[in-house]
Amino acid sequence: MDVKEVTNSNGTTTTTFEYGRLFSSQGKYAKRNVSSTMSYFSLESMLFLICLTALLLLLPLILPPLPPPPPFMLLLIPIFIFILLIILAFMPSNNVI
Repeated sequence: MDVKEVTNSNGTTTTTFEYGRLFSSQGKYAKRNVSSTMSYFSLESMLFLICLTALLLLLPLILPPLPPPPPFMLLLIPIFIFILLIILAFMPSNNVI
């Protein structure tokens, strides 16, 4: 990350940040827009979501009809979803700008 201070014509100084990534073929920093290098989902998470979707679509077609679960187990499902969402909300992000 390069930090540049620019003085405007009216005498004020502003600080700008330029992000660079070192590419082995270039041997120097290549200036790139930060938003173009970051994506919301990584390749691994996209692959996991695609596999999960395929399983949810195909398993009901393959498996025989199953008996319903006990009522107590059905009550635990929203609680587990709530706990999972709370854990995900407080996990630190790796892509901090």
